[in-house]
Amino acid sequence: MKVIVVGCTHAGTSAVKTILKENPGTELTVYERNDNVSFLSCGIALYVGGVVKDPQGLFYSNPEELASLGANVNMQHDVTNIDTAAKTVSVKNLVTGEEFQDTYDKLVLTIGSWPIIPPIEGIQSKNVLLCKNYNQAKEIIARKDDKKKIVVVGGGYIGIELVEAFANDGKEVTLVDGLDRILNKYLDSEFTDILEDDLRAHGVKVQLNEMVKGFKDNEAGDITTVVTTGGEYEAEMVILCVGFRPNTDLVKGQVDMMKNGAIIVNDYMQTSLPDVYAAGDSCAVNYNPNGGHAYIPLATNAVRMGLLVGKNINGPKIKYRGTQSTSGLYLNGFTIGSTGVNDASAEAFGLETRSVVLEDFYRPEFMPSNEKVLMKLVYEVGTNRIVGGQLMSKYDITQSANTLSLAIQNKMTIEDLALVDFFFQPHFDRPWNYLNLLAQKALEQEAELAAK
Repeated sequence: MKVIVVGCTHAGTSAVKTILKENPGTELTVYERNDNVSFLSCGIALYVGGVVKDPQGLFYSNPEELASLGANVNMQHDVTNIDTAAKTVSVKNLVTGEEFQDTYDKLVLTIGSWPIIPPIEGIQSKNVLLCKNYNQAKEIIARKDDKKKIVVVGGGYIGIELVEAFANDGKEVTLVDGLDRILNKYLDSEFTDILEDDLRAHGVKVQLNEMVKGFKDNEAGDITTVVTTGGEYEAEMVILCVGFRPNTDLVKGQVDMMKNGAIIVNDYMQTSLPDVYAAGDSCAVNYNPNGGHAYIPLATNAVRMGLLVGKNINGPKIKYRGTQSTSGLYLNGFTIGSTGVNDASAEAFGLETRSVVLEDFYRPEFMPSNEKVLMKLVYEVGTNRIVGGQLMSKYDITQSANTLSLAIQNKMTIEDLALVDFFFQPHFDRPWNYLNLLAQKALEQEAELAAK
């Protein structure tokens, strides 16, 4: 069996390792346009902020390891065309300029995503940088030290983490976002209001509901003014973090996709063409809260999907369990976890939901120290099925987001969570775990509504 893997970050690395382990003797060729594999872009802000000193720690594999497992690894090779009918790929060696064709029996598309670059006037300024891969991270690091004023455009996870890193480094930081809240995909206003105020307390200018209209360089080219619908902000460096799009132009019109270009796969990671598999940021995921498809480019999704490609490349064996889009964040001392839908996103996924919010201590009040946990549970009207949850505290409660993720995946109800067995030990929690109490509040809400 001859397999070609196009792209080798998270999903590609996972697929290559699993294919070679599960299918000895496979002739496997990798084509990757960059000079590295497996870069954890979620660590860029830690690298920028100096928490991670050695950037090599942000890689968990390398071309040499994949070659040692039996892969024919071709770095800095760009696949310029894919013909799924002829089962051929056209490749260009970016170092030598050589162009050639290769053939496959099975094709694995782990071609990832790329930052959204809106068509804004002045966006080509040398002071406007992207933040996705290792080379972009290195450029930010190389240029940040002598910069005082920095504007970050985009209030998602990467943008917010960069804002924190730059602010803690003593920079004058302005955050610009076109929406009315930061982290809107993950958290509702009960949480984002607190985090926005905290950013302001740390000296960050938080400019929300402002769309970027353009970038204007001064005559010397060392200052860029970010022009928005609400004002103008000078910067020596602008980081653009407005989201990602699936990098799937190579197979457009050849496999089924969502409207945004994300490749649709079945439970065994096959596209609409059985010999073409796909995984990672180029794909739609099976979204468990509503049983449909969604575009959620996360490393956690990518490595699982890549593993399943390897498990199923020689025939269906293990089904995809889907995802809840579970994520965690550490921001200025707050630990934050979320999973599934929130109040703001539920309707877009075709769900009718209700929610409850609870704030309580995570362990008995007789303990010498304690912290409150702010929690929210989102559940489906009629079935009481749990479809989302959010938690935030100065105590590390992030693993509870994983607990709620498992509840969503297994279609648990608020009744199940209200009574599920959690251990009690005063160092860690109370006789009723805070997740029990959260679900019990949801039950109380349902009882009150039923009594009306």
